[in-house]
Amino acid sequence: MNSFGRIFRISLFGESHGPAVGITIDGCPAGLDISNADFETDLQRRRAGAAGTTPRTEEDIPKFASGVFQNKTTGAPLTILFENNNTRSSDYETLKETPRPGHADFVLHEKFKGFNDYRGGGHSSGRLTVALVAAGVLAKKLLKNISIQAELIEAGGNENIEAAIQAAIETQDSIGGIVACTASGLPIGLGEPFFDSVESSIAHLAFAIPAIKGIEFGSGFNAARMKGSEHNDAIIDARGTTKTNHAGGINGGITNGNDLYFRVAVKPTSSTPQQQQTWNKQTQSVEAFTVKGRHDLCIALRVPVVVEAMTAIALADLLRLHEGAV
Repeated sequence: MNSFGRIFRISLFGESHGPAVGITIDGCPAGLDISNADFETDLQRRRAGAAGTTPRTEEDIPKFASGVFQNKTTGAPLTILFENNNTRSSDYETLKETPRPGHADFVLHEKFKGFNDYRGGGHSSGRLTVALVAAGVLAKKLLKNISIQAELIEAGGNENIEAAIQAAIETQDSIGGIVACTASGLPIGLGEPFFDSVESSIAHLAFAIPAIKGIEFGSGFNAARMKGSEHNDAIIDARGTTKTNHAGGINGGITNGNDLYFRVAVKPTSSTPQQQQTWNKQTQSVEAFTVKGRHDLCIALRVPVVVEAMTAIALADLLRLHEGAV
């Protein structure tokens, strides 16, 4: 439900407008150096404030509730909290009667029989990705010489990100984007052929990021248009280095030592400033609707560091499984 992982296991909790959001990490080894400074770079990359992002800003200072003593991990479950201080819950009062189109408001109300916290999306809010980023920082420490880099390569169908954001600001409508991620320095052998394949582990976490609608590894969907002789990656040395990387660094669900490469599709933010139509439960009719609150025009701007985090979490779990099996 709210947990992922076999050995490096994370449990996510909190709501967008509750006292705090956070994460508990079980299976983190003892003795890792840890301080607030370790988190600052990645948390800063996720913060709002730039053009095209929400005006809601939070300090996002990690508070360690357990699992840390004298700046070292203890090996016990490690819980990290992030306080919510800059909330404006009154903006969401109308959601009780008029669920936002494209958002989870309607299904959350039905699933949880109206007991869900609807403010800011509650537990399904992108606000909780701050906790995923924090877990990613710990996961990256375990991966040592493995480098993970993600970047926004397209926004609103435009490779010129700056121009795309400016257009979104001018039209006052939200846009999506494509984020590409590369992990280098991976050993051969992570992952299993079927249910614990590298693709399934990463995809599982990728779709835990709100707004992700698709993922493709290597040549992805373009592979369907290629011939086998084109798509196959020729092995050129005893280390398994390949001439091309259409497989995205994975064969049979297992890392092959080449760069792991994938892309994710980020949909436009559901809470667009544009007037829309939605169902009003009180009047039992379809009515004009305008979203209140503070929202990103392009949430994809803040997604790359979250993609890096979830990749690190998946790989850390697979690495610990691999180390325990040999």
